[in-house]
Order: sequence, then C-alpha cells, then structure tokens
Amino acid sequence: MIGIVPILAEVAALPLPQAAARFAAESIPVFPCVPGEKRPLTTHGFHDATTDPRTVRAWWDKWPMANIGIPTGAFSGIDVVDIDRRPEHSGFAAFERARRSRITGRWEALIRTPSGGIHAYYPTDVDHPQQSWQAPSAHIDFRGDGGYILAPPSIAGTASNAHGYTVIATANRQGAAINADALRSFLEPLPAVPPRPRRLQPVNVEGLAAWVAARGEGERNRALFWAACRAAETGTQPDQLHAVLGAAAEEAGLTAREAATTIRSALRVTAGRCKPTLPARAHQGPPPKRLDNGPLGL
Repeated sequence: MIGIVPILAEVAALPLPQAAARFAAESIPVFPCVPGEKRPLTTHGFHDATTDPRTVRAWWDKWPMANIGIPTGAFSGIDVVDIDRRPEHSGFAAFERARRSRITGRWEALIRTPSGGIHAYYPTDVDHPQQSWQAPSAHIDFRGDGGYILAPPSIAGTASNAHGYTVIATANRQGAAINADALRSFLEPLPAVPPRPRRLQPVNVEGLAAWVAARGEGERNRALFWAACRAAETGTQPDQLHAVLGAAAEEAGLTAREAATTIRSALRVTAGRCKPTLPARAHQGPPPKRLDNGPLGL
C-alpha cells in the first residue's frame, strides 16, 4: 500500500472503472454510488466496500458511470473533514480558525467538492477510532467510523451541469491524525456547567460525572470530553478520570472502549495545554500543487 496521496494524483485522469480498480489495488476499499449522486448502489452501502478486484470489476462493468464511494475511518485508514460551502454560508472561516489553533493543520490532501466546499484528508489513528459527526452551526462535518465520502474522479450533478471531485493540493510532508473531539469542541463549545469551577481549583469530579451520565445520545461523547478536560487541567489524576467519568459515560450509553478513547484524547489535549484555537477559500486554478500544510488560501 503506497498511501492515498499518490493514488489521488493518478486517478484524477482515469475513467471511473479504472479509478475504482486503482483504489482497490492499493488496499483502499470502494463501493459504487448512483451516477451523479452520493446514494450507494449496493444493498448495504459502505458496509459492502471491498478491495477484491473481481467484485470491483463486476460492479463497474454493471454500472460504468457509478461514482466511487470510500468508507472513512478505520475501514480505509482515511478520516475526512468536510467543509461545506453554499451561497448562504461557508465553513471555511471556522476551519481556518481551527488551523490557527493547531487542530486541523496536518492534512494530506485537499479535494474540491462539486458544491465548492473542501474535503481535507487525514490518516486515521487506528488505535483511537473516531465516530462521524456533524457541526451544523460551523458548516463542518467529520467523516470517520460510520461514514463515507465520494472520491475523485466522481461527479455530482446532471450531464448538462456536472462538477467533479478534484484534487487541489497535496501535502509535501506526512499528515497526522486529527483529534476529532478537540475539533468538535472547538467548533461547538459545550455550555458551562453551573457553577463553573475556577481555573486551577479542584473540581467536583463526581458532580461532573453526574452531569455526563445524564447526557443523551449525540451529546454524551462531547460532554465526556469536556468534563475530562476540565478535570484534567485542574489536576485530577488519569486513573480517577477513567474510574469516575468512564463509569458515568457508560451509564449514558457509551461503550467502555469509547469512553476510554475519549478520556485519553482529553488527556492528550490538556497535557500540553494546546487549547482547542485554518484556511478558508480555495480557488479554481492550475493543477494540484504540493503545499506545506499551510492555509488553504480560500
């Protein structure tokens, strides 16, 4: 396996069937989607993704204009930050702020989407799987475990108004896994838990645990991350965090592994006190260029 970046450069000029076969040949699982759309053509969607050459060939023999879907997360080794852009809103400014805060800077490739947005590709940390999520207020989504993206040279739209997924930049150094919990907390900070503990003063870990245990689906992982950060930055020991907050997170519905992963993520963030504080609008222009993971220049 040679990695996603060289393959992206190759497939850009290939027909869809050959591009799908090229991804599969380098151990990147693919599955077919409706031509011009994101909807899977297979019964189980991204769960059907495979690297088996005969299966991939059979799919694109049957649907030669099918778009190429790639599952994100541990399945493919690719995580993606999806930056939306519409006439009425854009996620570019929020992504730029996150880059300046050292959260999103180590991407491997930037792909322009048909709507004018950006897919920023990152390598997956297989030891710390991260679930997909959406941050609607920031117009940014994260595609990790449980998600998928369309890859170049897929096309969205009708024959008379079609736009492709195109490579606009690749990094000239190795990318690094993104901390999706830190990014989400940066984009959509949780409200303070009253009374809010004063910085560097001991916190009531049991009180934070009770608050975490009461969170519902969709909020419990972020709540655990926030509570673990608050407790860790005021001196609570890791074993207590795992014992007390981990149990509370399991009560809220997370698995023991999910809780442990989130707490470890919070400990990494608070260890160097790199607070959860990048580029904004890429332009149509010359062929993909190699960048040093700097601003998008949007």
